[in-house]
Amino acid sequence: MNTVQYAEEIINELKRSVSRLPVREAEELAERVLRAKRIFLAGAGRSGLMGRAFAMRLMHAGKDAYVVGETVTPGIAEGDLLILGSGSGETQSLIAMANKAKALGAGVAVVTINPESTIGRLADDTVKLPGAPKDQAAGSGSTIQPMASLFEQTLLLFYDAVILRLMDKTGQTTTQMFGKHANLE
Repeated sequence: MNTVQYAEEIINELKRSVSRLPVREAEELAERVLRAKRIFLAGAGRSGLMGRAFAMRLMHAGKDAYVVGETVTPGIAEGDLLILGSGSGETQSLIAMANKAKALGAGVAVVTINPESTIGRLADDTVKLPGAPKDQAAGSGSTIQPMASLFEQTLLLFYDAVILRLMDKTGQTTTQMFGKHANLE
């Protein structure tokens, strides 16, 4: 395959992946985000980058959203929501965050391939995304992409879909959200 053919196959994989998103779990997470006092996002590696993108859009949508680990991130508290993106659900640093958030009375949600994981069992809300884990068996057939690429791409699309759902529920427009965009450049 050439580069364009690979891109087309990635799109095909994403179409199959998105068609398997769990409607009920997705709606429950959107409702939870709407009710949360503040939202904290975390993930390791590329999943963390998708969380950062989601935090930015949540801020544009008028939510108090923070990325865990940033110097300006406040402490989490009761009424807040920690959303973790983790394909495996077994990342030790994220398990520690989930435990700490629960101890402080915050809600915990995870978007993962593996809802039966440690983080999945700790979470109040779990959204199962299709995808292959980083350590996928060679030739598993579920994706041509390396490691957890399909999960990470689906994670970004899912987070963007949650934003659209929040816009729908709150009556926000793109123009209103753009008004919250950085303007110091």
